[in-house]
Amino acid sequence: MGNCFTRSSKKSTAEIRPYDCIKPSPTVKLYGSSSSTLTSYVRFALLYKSVCPRFLPSDTRSDTVLQIGSETVSGPPRETLLRFIESKFPHPPLILNGDDDVDCREEETTPFIVRVTWLQHKSLIWHVGRMVRWAEDLVNRGGRRAVDPVVGSPKMEVRKLGNSYSQLLELLLEHAQMEEKIVFPLLEKADRGLCKAANEEHARDLPIMNGIKEDIKSVGVLDSGNPGYQEALCNLSSRLKLLQRHCKEHFEEEERDLLPLIEAMELSREQEKKILVECFGVMQGTHSHLFNFFLEGLLPQEAMQYLDLIIECSDKEGTMSM
Repeated sequence: MGNCFTRSSKKSTAEIRPYDCIKPSPTVKLYGSSSSTLTSYVRFALLYKSVCPRFLPSDTRSDTVLQIGSETVSGPPRETLLRFIESKFPHPPLILNGDDDVDCREEETTPFIVRVTWLQHKSLIWHVGRMVRWAEDLVNRGGRRAVDPVVGSPKMEVRKLGNSYSQLLELLLEHAQMEEKIVFPLLEKADRGLCKAANEEHARDLPIMNGIKEDIKSVGVLDSGNPGYQEALCNLSSRLKLLQRHCKEHFEEEERDLLPLIEAMELSREQEKKILVECFGVMQGTHSHLFNFFLEGLLPQEAMQYLDLIIECSDKEGTMSM
């Protein structure tokens, strides 16, 4: 994740996302509601093509309009817009018809809840890694200002770091709730005791996550010239690295040992959709106000996959609120 992060970038570590290497294209304009799932989907399809459209939001519109050069196409249906994009930017190809594609067939057989969990892991790992890079950058600068003046003074930057971590913490906690309320009970129903270790790891990491919050507060009240400032930054950086290691290990264990067992349960499509609705019901708290933050941690094609799962959700009212 974050494959566009480079040392030569003058952009603040706080602002770099996986698709930030894509430059805006003045000839591609996207019109639509800022809360439209279709508009978001088209935007990520373009980003997947390494094309960054000029987005012109209009919350009074019911349709999504894409203008490339002098040609304009509107939707729904979504396929019309995607085929228009494909005709103008053929590489890399969008999977519009994946009958002959192995990855597409595998995705079709993977339960919805497994795909949701995997994509959430991807975003969370990227965001944790971003916080680690940011803290390391602060330690290396030792209280000096960032290259980018938009970040502000050291105190202002620490405040921004604190805000970003609060958002990440909210996502981490709600993801854990989703697993504890939906994923783990599903597996425990089939084989009691399967998720004992995973539940224990959730409890283990809570003090670390809360400790990071306190570390950020400690740094925030110190002046950059204070002798304890550098030590407080080092403590913060160390604890973030510990959280990163625990998250990676925990997510890898779940993806290796637990999630494949859901496929073995042979759920019907109706059961899968019901579980999907319950999953997004738990995540509605963060997805209602941190959805853009969450999507920043995904590559464009991954964001499209996640939006596909939301569209699949039969709870249309809940989907619109996200």
